[in-house]
Amino acid sequence: RNLCLGYLNELNTPAYLELAGAQFAGADNMTDQFAALALFANSPGDDGKAALGAFYTRWQREALVVDKWLGVQASSRRTDTLATVKGLLAHPAFDIRNPNKVYALLRTFGGNHRNFHAADGQGYRFIAAQAAALDRLNPQVASRLARCFDRWRKFDPVRQGHAKAALEELIRQPNLSPDVFEVIEKSLRAL
Repeated sequence: RNLCLGYLNELNTPAYLELAGAQFAGADNMTDQFAALALFANSPGDDGKAALGAFYTRWQREALVVDKWLGVQASSRRTDTLATVKGLLAHPAFDIRNPNKVYALLRTFGGNHRNFHAADGQGYRFIAAQAAALDRLNPQVASRLARCFDRWRKFDPVRQGHAKAALEELIRQPNLSPDVFEVIEKSLRAL
């Protein structure tokens, strides 16, 4: 049912988004409610914000569900996803000292092909800056975040240029941990 609902909503028809809304409102379990939420997280308009708020209110005491809530926003195809992720850095649900929260929000964004690999390079600069900030707190988690850049050479020259610049900026950070340095250095010299 959830797969079919997802396929129907790829048609971008208001009637199918209403169907998702009905499923979201009437769900008696997290799986069905989350499936509808994922559709709202990708749809334009304010319905998604209301659904995201309602979902968080209902499940905020369940840490793993909150991680899914962070991740669904970070993986969104919406054009404002980077702004949303930046806003979530200040949300009470996010704690940069908690590796699971970092993976749910930042690492998921780093896997978002549309927004992390945006042609303007903002996604690259953002993740590089977050890896630098995180390096001072938890070098192992920061190095995993830096791995988002592993495949930067597979993209077009414009994106390669932005990714390389972000990596070079990150490797120049003072007191960079050996964990992060090794990941970046390997990525920069890989052919």
